[in-house]
Amino acid sequence: MQIHWLAILAAAVAGFMVGGIWYGPLFGKAWMKARGLSEEELKSGANMGKIFGATFVLNLIAAFALDHLYNTYDTPLGLHYSLVVAGIIGAGFIATSVGVNYLFSRLPRALFLIDAGYWIVMYLVMGAIFGLLV
Repeated sequence: MQIHWLAILAAAVAGFMVGGIWYGPLFGKAWMKARGLSEEELKSGANMGKIFGATFVLNLIAAFALDHLYNTYDTPLGLHYSLVVAGIIGAGFIATSVGVNYLFSRLPRALFLIDAGYWIVMYLVMGAIFGLLV
């Protein structure tokens, strides 16, 4: 099995960038409101280096797992196939799991839509990168 290190690194960086845009200019204020947090509360006591560093490592793990999954099947990858698989992961596994947790935690629907939407888009972007680079 071949490990596609460049695609893994590019997908992890892209996932990190999607998060910055998603929880920044796109939905940052709506997310804070749905979480009931202010900007001051988010910054107080937070080790942002640790948070961002751990987030990037987790994105690397997700990208590595995605590469492994793509390598598991004897099918040429291509953009369409990689997007279908990534979409199934994002919408079919991650978003539904987040949804179950949010229902039992009684978290707002707006928060679910923001967070689940992020995971769907993040995996689609990672899938696109694999489809284009592998």
